Amino acid sequence: MIRTATASDEAAVVSALVLAFSTDPAVRWTWPDPQQYLANFPPFVKAFGGRAFALGTAHVAPDFAGAALWLPPGADMDDEAVTDIVESTVSAQAENDVFPLLEQMGLHHPTAPHWYLPLIGVDPSRQNQGHGAALMKHALSACDRDGQLAYLESTNPRNVPLYERHGFEVLATLQVGSSPPIFPMLRRPR
Repeated sequence: MIRTATASDEAAVVSALVLAFSTDPAVRWTWPDPQQYLANFPPFVKAFGGRAFALGTAHVAPDFAGAALWLPPGADMDDEAVTDIVESTVSAQAENDVFPLLEQMGLHHPTAPHWYLPLIGVDPSRQNQGHGAALMKHALSACDRDGQLAYLESTNPRNVPLYERHGFEVLATLQVGSSPPIFPMLRRPR
């Protein structure tokens, strides 16, 4: 059963997301060195989606098998903290391309009120057990009930079919320089 994560769950949720994104193409392009990834991805998670804990929109699967950090309409990630982390930690291979890529991502972000899913992931040892689908359904049922759009950027092409099964549509394929493709996706309420 999916539940709302509390502030006391934050460390365990971040750890689950660190495991989940350990092979993500875009994240590992940003931080390809394992030590660099382990040092920098946790603060990135907190900056990118950490406001979900205070807003009551962080969701966790049983035993921290996976988590989703949703930002409701009107709430934004901590842009300044994301910029600071990326500027000071990005790999040499990504440094010239990461900010133009983030800018392109911003251009596809809906201007209408919407729920934004900056991060969702499942521990690789717990994947293919329905945790990702359960996390999606938990929040999307509220989007449907309230007639709200939902938006995400898939940083792994393998996940696009999962999101499509939940009603998301690919808006574009973004790629800058050496970056892997990123897929902004929008879901209309059902």
